[in-house]
Amino acid sequence: MTSPDRPSGAQWTIRHDDHEVVVVEVGGGLRTYTHHGVPVVSGYGPDEQAGAGRGQLLMPWPNRVRDGRFSFHGHDLQLALTEPARGNAIHGLVRWDLWALEEQSDSAVTLSCRLLPQQGWVWSLDLRVTYALGDDGLTVTPWARNVGEGPAPFGFGAHPYLTVGEDRVDEVELQVPARTWLETDAERLLPLVRHEVAEGRYDFRRARAVGGVELDTAFTDLQPDGDGRCRVVLRHPGTGRTASLWVDAAYRWLQVFTGDSLSADQRRTSGIAVEPMTCPPDALSTGDDLVTLDPGQEWSGSWGITPR
Repeated sequence: MTSPDRPSGAQWTIRHDDHEVVVVEVGGGLRTYTHHGVPVVSGYGPDEQAGAGRGQLLMPWPNRVRDGRFSFHGHDLQLALTEPARGNAIHGLVRWDLWALEEQSDSAVTLSCRLLPQQGWVWSLDLRVTYALGDDGLTVTPWARNVGEGPAPFGFGAHPYLTVGEDRVDEVELQVPARTWLETDAERLLPLVRHEVAEGRYDFRRARAVGGVELDTAFTDLQPDGDGRCRVVLRHPGTGRTASLWVDAAYRWLQVFTGDSLSADQRRTSGIAVEPMTCPPDALSTGDDLVTLDPGQEWSGSWGITPR
């Protein structure tokens, strides 16, 4: 563990062969992942604050909530508008909280956090995440348990930016095994309607170059491989490097973001965010694929990153 006075707090490093990961106290996030000394994720420095969701854990919901308002089991609630320019609440309540070290070995680390009632949220959840390195790369296993009274809504997401050595994301060949994409409005990025990807602009079922396609897009109807995992694959034809993000059956959605709304120095140059999500944008409002945790009930699901 390194000094906790950094913007992202304490730092924990795990290693397995040529894989190395650094996770942080603030938000329990993934700051860096390297393989053979080269980045697998586009992270941030030890003296920097996470920006644009980089490596963060998104609980108890991913993505956006329209106007920060939702109703659940008799509670009518107003969340803080953490994306004020668009009038949304975004990416949950724990990405700036301090996470505690539960256990650590050479190749794995487990952190925990208790989410307590606050503005717009009346439930108590125990949260945990384990990062583990092995021969196939990184496996991340988040876990949640309702320790309060009454059923609680829950969704999970994560926000890593994958990189394969590109100068610009346009160079990257991308494969997304999804049959459906979610159209959102241009002003607030909130859901409008679902479309089949077939033969359209967002059809990445077969690997193809990103080119000039702008993505801040949620995909669903995911198609698993033979092992039951769905994989988004990035490949750079020049470097020969690939990185895949896989999800297990707990995840029904993947968000892919090419960084077009980032600051000029990072726009389309700082990796492609591939975000595993259990539910779509605005799920707290719509209920779409939202998990309900009864008192004492637990949820868990794994995702991971495999570099080649």
